[in-house]
Amino acid sequence: MSKAVVHKAFPPLKGEQAAASRPDSSDVWLSASAGTGKTQVLTARVLRLLLHDARPESILCLTFTKAGAAEMANRINEILGAWVRLPSNMLFRDLEALGEESGPEARAKARTLFAKVLDARGGGLRIQTIHSFCQSLLGGFPAEAGLMPGFRAIEGREESALAQSVLAEMVAHAERSGQIGLIERLQRLSHRMGEDAARALLGRCARDPEAMEALGPGIDARVRRWLRLGDADPEALLLAACTDGGFDRLALERLRSMNLGWGSARGLEKVEAITDWLAMTPTGRRDHIDALSSVWARGDGEIRSFAKGQAPQDDGYAALAEAQYAFFNGLLQLRILARTAEAIANALTVGQAYARAYADAKRAAGVVDFNDLIRHTVKLLETDGMGDWIRYKLDQATDHVLVDEAQDTNARQWDIVKAIAGEFYAGEGAKSGAVRTLFTVGDYKQAIFGFQGTNPREFERAKAHFSSLAANAEREVLDLSLAQSFRSGRPVLDVVNQLIDTISPAAMGLETPPREHVSARTGQSGSVTLWAPVQPGLPDTEDVEAEESWLADSELKFASDLAERVWNWTRGPNRLRLRNEARDAEPGDVLILVRKRGDLA
Repeated sequence: MSKAVVHKAFPPLKGEQAAASRPDSSDVWLSASAGTGKTQVLTARVLRLLLHDARPESILCLTFTKAGAAEMANRINEILGAWVRLPSNMLFRDLEALGEESGPEARAKARTLFAKVLDARGGGLRIQTIHSFCQSLLGGFPAEAGLMPGFRAIEGREESALAQSVLAEMVAHAERSGQIGLIERLQRLSHRMGEDAARALLGRCARDPEAMEALGPGIDARVRRWLRLGDADPEALLLAACTDGGFDRLALERLRSMNLGWGSARGLEKVEAITDWLAMTPTGRRDHIDALSSVWARGDGEIRSFAKGQAPQDDGYAALAEAQYAFFNGLLQLRILARTAEAIANALTVGQAYARAYADAKRAAGVVDFNDLIRHTVKLLETDGMGDWIRYKLDQATDHVLVDEAQDTNARQWDIVKAIAGEFYAGEGAKSGAVRTLFTVGDYKQAIFGFQGTNPREFERAKAHFSSLAANAEREVLDLSLAQSFRSGRPVLDVVNQLIDTISPAAMGLETPPREHVSARTGQSGSVTLWAPVQPGLPDTEDVEAEESWLADSELKFASDLAERVWNWTRGPNRLRLRNEARDAEPGDVLILVRKRGDLA
């Protein structure tokens, strides 16, 4: 008795989905929103390449996350495995849905692809994260890349534990060796930014050790030069300006007299500020310059209004106050600039020390982080001689490059893609007679790895780079967009469209407005509710169990209110009725978005 094949039919490709998956499209740049069938298009493109005789080992799929790589590999292998013994009518429907030939010969060919992939050199299709690709490449040339043979990648908890131990050891070593200055700098950094933000800053410094080393010694002087401070001493200049003869005393006395004559509470406050300041020593005046500046400047440093009701209306008052503002504000701005320079130099000095310590610790442990994998790969590919040979070998092995989650690909990662696919457009590298393709897909709204230097604009820059190469090589370039969601209802997408309009496309890295997002789920009910933030310190948490007290009061109240709201929507007396779908709301109909992962989530 034969066992029935369980197989989910491949959905028919429609519109730009079909165009993007065409195996003869040389260059495809696809913007695909969530729920628009992005993974379906990626899968279809690989399947169609195989159906058009592409060697499995010549296909390289690069994605950003392990989950993305695993999902794509599993989906393709499941389909190819099912095709081996799928009934002819079901295989016919799959090939038709792909837009491919579906006759007996085409079906027979489709059944051979699974074995062809399994027998391919190197283990078949290369569906990898960009980091695993780099690790495999560097593993073949560790010495040339400046790495220890047998190195391994570090991630997750181990990476966090190493970062924490490096910081602790750096402080301990500074204490043992009498580097009090470094400890003081670290304390100032933590006090200024907060402990978590300071750790995050040190982590960013550690991710670019070459840049930190390039700063060299004398960071304080370098930063002052960047900000064009030179050798200026703002405190000395302020002290000189606060000494008798350094400022226009007559102007201050006239301002005091006019405010006294005005007689309002606001005017008398200014009279008191001027009187007190003039009675001080030069050093006291310098230290309390902000009190004097309140006569003509607001708390944010901007000049006050001298309109009626805001200041005396005596002739010449506004001109006198504006002149004093210009004189003292220039010096105060110089002070702010100097303090900014001190803060920047302090952060960079500590960051440089930490980057060195972290790099030493990784070398000692024989590990590299994800950023190291990218940096060393770019450096290896750019090495004279060896880099040329490696790029040649990559070019010989690769005819089709697919880049998934391209919005999270940073400039260095695009450099790797350029090294792999660059020869597709150049003379002999174009492999006359062979189709060589580059396919990229991303969603600017899902760019979440900014802390690793990613920026949606890099997607646009890479598109411009490859489009220029394609134009010179007379290759077709398709700039496509998938904006019809099969996952979200219209109310949700209406909010997305409105947010993009409000924030502006430019703020999201787009040079031109995107297509409007629409829903394929017509008639679906839905709504979007924005909750006001809950302020910390609210005492209304008496009904919360004590074991949850490790959460902030505000988070406890938020969670309690949210649970009550969802219960009312799905179980309570005010249960929602989804009229368009003729059913009551269920918990699975509710999507809750929070600002970040954490104890509240």
